[in-house]
Amino acid sequence: QVQLVESGGGLVQPGGSLRLSCAASRSIFSIDTMAWYRQAPGKQREFVVTITSTGGTNYAGSVKGRFTISRDTTKNTVYLQMNSLKPEDTAVYYCHAVYGYRTYWGQGTQVTVSS
Repeated sequence: QVQLVESGGGLVQPGGSLRLSCAASRSIFSIDTMAWYRQAPGKQREFVVTITSTGGTNYAGSVKGRFTISRDTTKNTVYLQMNSLKPEDTAVYYCHAVYGYRTYWGQGTQVTVSS
């Protein structure tokens, strides 16, 4: 079992930055992959970025160069640094984990990019 708790969402102006956090209930070294997804109003949930247990990353094209995923293994936490935010980045952001052939989701955190 893995519990995921996101935090850090909020309202930011276009061009601004925000950092999301996802705290896991177990060592992230034991989790196969962790990822961020997002879901905008009226749209399907979409992949944003993933990080493997060995630190490998993969980004969606729409966020590459603007978003950065990182982790603090001492805190079992994964971060999503979002820079140069655009209105189209507005969505609920979800943390995701694959552990033991099962998938887990956090409750989501709202990010709104608006002037």
